[in-house]
Amino acid sequence: MSVENGAAKAEKAGRKAPEPKKSINLTTWILISLAAGIVVGIACSLWVPSDSPVTEYVINGAFYVLGQWFIRLMQMLVVPLVFCSIVCGAASMSDPKMLGKVGVGTIVLYLCTTALAVFIAIVLAQFTNPGIGLDMSAIVSVEPKATATDQTMADMLINIIPTNIIKAMNDGTMLQIIFFALILGFILGRLGKKVATVNRFFTQFNAVMMHMIGLVLKVAPVGIFCLIARTFSSLGIDGILAMGKFIFTVYLGLLVQLLVVYMLLLFLFTRLNPVQFLRKVLPVMLFAFSTSSSNATIPLNMETLEKKIGVDPKVASFTIPLGATINMDGTAIMQGAAVIFVAQAFGIELSFAALVTVVITAVTASIGTAGVPGVGTIMLAMVFESVGLPAEGVAMIMGIDRLLDMGRTAINVTGDAVVTTCMARATGMLDEGVFKNHDYEAVSEKDLVEFEEPAGYEDFTAHGDPTEIGEGGAPDKFADIEEPVVK
Repeated sequence: MSVENGAAKAEKAGRKAPEPKKSINLTTWILISLAAGIVVGIACSLWVPSDSPVTEYVINGAFYVLGQWFIRLMQMLVVPLVFCSIVCGAASMSDPKMLGKVGVGTIVLYLCTTALAVFIAIVLAQFTNPGIGLDMSAIVSVEPKATATDQTMADMLINIIPTNIIKAMNDGTMLQIIFFALILGFILGRLGKKVATVNRFFTQFNAVMMHMIGLVLKVAPVGIFCLIARTFSSLGIDGILAMGKFIFTVYLGLLVQLLVVYMLLLFLFTRLNPVQFLRKVLPVMLFAFSTSSSNATIPLNMETLEKKIGVDPKVASFTIPLGATINMDGTAIMQGAAVIFVAQAFGIELSFAALVTVVITAVTASIGTAGVPGVGTIMLAMVFESVGLPAEGVAMIMGIDRLLDMGRTAINVTGDAVVTTCMARATGMLDEGVFKNHDYEAVSEKDLVEFEEPAGYEDFTAHGDPTEIGEGGAPDKFADIEEPVVK
């Protein structure tokens, strides 16, 4: 019996139709698994002896195996996901429509602010020392990669270019993989329809990887529970204090990025009042904070910039969707702080060259991480891989990711707004009369035009009939290519 028939019969009988049960979403399950893992782990550290059967068969047995399976699933996705997503992202950025006067300046500003964000997070984490006091090496023994931590600056720069890309993929040398992917993507974008088959392969394979991420995330609550329970059974209360310091470090970095980097950038480029700017974009920040979605905030951000700041719609309609695609300042701050946190917890010394590697990896990875749920965690594993940090550290951060995601999303969309305003002023498309209007009322969400997808590969290539990609289909950008005739 269908739900509609059941509702109709209930109405005839004079009863209210039963409301459909609301299922618990993945984020809630992850938070529940984090809390349960902490409780179980601390309880085991207080009351379960280290030589008991529970420790041997449950904590170091079942919990260990299930946790390692989850980590291996994440590691399995890193190389193909990063390679395909960056190829597709670079292909879209090489389109002439995106590389005009506004496009080049916008991309440069976005990448520069992301590099500053990682640098700020690393510096702050060196002062707060969130991982000091933890002894994760007692849980997982890790030997750092010599190529990641001991190489000189000259070696690091030379090693960016791979001599054998297959070997780089096999070894997980992320900077070499990213370098090759960027060049390949740029060339594919320039050749366009001449390489339709190759373009289609990477677009479709990237869609496959996105779906695979969704499958892996479905088992994330189980993996996180096992990893966290085993971790806290050894660390006890010290683990909670360290996680609190890490959250504080990330939010401190977000505030510095907002109040120092963004406001200084805004004043230098536009000479506008930063306080007045913040008051006008505050509704956008609050909306982003509550939804934790940069893509969902695109319509509100665009309308606010056009009607409250005075940005020409031609600029905002390009830079805001592009920012939701490649501007990941908040995520970069989390990654920079996470690297120091996990390195300190495992007792791994990171050289200056390794820290530079973190900055470069985080900035270049931002090109291919746009608007895909769960990719941030995989990208964090990639950053860890680039400097030889263990993937076990990802689980602790993934457990508290929801608490961090709200703040970093608010910073991401604010960065989009600041860069958009700067580019509008630089191109003479900013109406200061609108900005000086002291009406700070938020734009009504009812008036917003729905914007489903961020500007990216699909928006700057030829479109044809839908293909089989995804449940709803996606545009086939190479439908007009003549197929060879088989005689």
